[in-house]
Amino acid sequence: MRLLLRPRVAPLAALAAAHAGLLAAYDLGRRPLVTFLLLGAAFASFFWAARRWQESAAPGLVLGLAVLLRVMLLPLPPTLSDDALRYVWDGRVLAAGFNPYRLAPESAELAELRDARWERMPHKDLPTVYPPLALGLFGVASWLPDPLLGLKILLCFAELLGCFLLVRLAARLGHGAGRAVWYCWNPLPVLEVAGMGHVDGLLVAAQLAAVGLLVGRRPLAAGAAAGAAVLAKLVPVVVLPAWTRASERPARFLAAAAAVVVAAALPVALTVGVPPGLVKYGISWEFNGPLFEPLWRLYDQAGLDAGVKAGLDRAKLVTGRHDFWNRFYPFAYPQFLAKVTLLGLFAVLFLAFWRDRDPVRASGRLLGSVAICSATFYPWYLLWVLPWAALGRHRAWLAASALLPLAYLPQLTGAPLFPWIWLAIWGPFFVLLGRSSWSTG
Repeated sequence: MRLLLRPRVAPLAALAAAHAGLLAAYDLGRRPLVTFLLLGAAFASFFWAARRWQESAAPGLVLGLAVLLRVMLLPLPPTLSDDALRYVWDGRVLAAGFNPYRLAPESAELAELRDARWERMPHKDLPTVYPPLALGLFGVASWLPDPLLGLKILLCFAELLGCFLLVRLAARLGHGAGRAVWYCWNPLPVLEVAGMGHVDGLLVAAQLAAVGLLVGRRPLAAGAAAGAAVLAKLVPVVVLPAWTRASERPARFLAAAAAVVVAAALPVALTVGVPPGLVKYGISWEFNGPLFEPLWRLYDQAGLDAGVKAGLDRAKLVTGRHDFWNRFYPFAYPQFLAKVTLLGLFAVLFLAFWRDRDPVRASGRLLGSVAICSATFYPWYLLWVLPWAALGRHRAWLAASALLPLAYLPQLTGAPLFPWIWLAIWGPFFVLLGRSSWSTG
C-alpha cells in the first residue's frame, strides 16, 4: 500500500517543501537566485501534482492543501512588492477620518500618521487608486494589532473562500474538484496573496461568488456579488455586460449590481469626482504589457508620433483652429498612441465576446482580453484570469502563471525588462495562445 501511495503523495510533499523553502529564504527581495530556484521547484512540483490529481482529488484534499500552502507563506515580508505598505497606509488614513481619495500620503494634514513604513512607500504624491470595498478592508486591518499581518490574513480568508467557491463551481459545472487544483495549488496566487498581500485575493472571491450565484440562478445575490467585485478592483466592470446577459433575470442582476456600486461610489464621486490617483494610473503606469511593450517601441522606430504631429500641423492650416488642435500635441508620443491602439483592439475583442452566455468562458475571455491589451501587467494581475483558466483548462494562461514571476527580475537585478525578460514571459504564452481554448468539458 505504501508503494502505491508514494507516487501520488510525492508531488504534494514536494510542493509543500518548495513553499517551505520560500519561507526559509524569508526576504525574497534580497536573494533573487534562491527565490527563483525555489519558485522553479514550486512550479515544477505544482504542475506534477496538478496533472496527477486533476481528475481524482477530493474537495477536502484540494482545500486542505490550499490552506496549508497559504499559512506557510503568511510570515513572508512583502519585499517583492510594496503594495501592501500602501494598503496599510490607506487603511490608517481612512480609520483616522481622512479621505484617502483626496489626500496624498505626502499631504501635510497626514503628517501625524507617518511612520517607518511611510518612509519606504513609493508614490507619496498620489492619492489612493483602490475602490471602496478594498479600502474598507484596509481600514479594518488598521485596527488590528499588526495591521500588515492582519491584512494578509484577511486577504487569505477571502481568497480561500474563493478557492471553496471555485471547487463548488467546478462541481456545478460537472467537473471534479481536481479542476480547481490548477488555481488552488498554484504557487503564484499563494505567493501574491499570502506572501505579498495583494488585494486581488478579495477580487477572486467576489467574482467567483458572482458567477457561482449566476450558475445557481440567484440573480439578485449574483448582482450584489458582481458589484462587490467591481468595488474590490475595477476590472470586472468589463464583464458585467456578459454576466448580465448570462443571468436568467438580467434586470434584477443589473439593478443589484448597480445599487451596490452606486451606494459605495457615490460618496467618492461627490467629494472628489474621478479619483486623481486613478487618472494618473491610467495615463502614466506602464510595465510588462503583453502587447504594449513591443508596440510602443515599434511606433517609436517608425516615427508614428512625428506623423501624427505633422497631421495636426496640416489640420491647423486647413481649419485655422490652432488652439483646438494644439491641445492634442502632448498626447502624440509612442506610448500613448500604443494605448489608443490597444484600446481599439480591446473594443473589438469585447464586441466578439460579451454576448457569450457561458459566464465562465465569458469571464476568461473578457478578463484575458483586458490583460493582453493592458499597458501594465504585474504578476498578481493574473489572478483576474487564473480561476477561469483553471476551470477552462486554458494552457496559455496556466503557463503564464509560472513565467510571470520573471517580471520581478528588473526590480531585483536591475536587468531591463525588454526584450529578453518580456520575451521569456510572453513568448511561450503567445505560442500557446494560438493552440489553447476555453474548454467547457
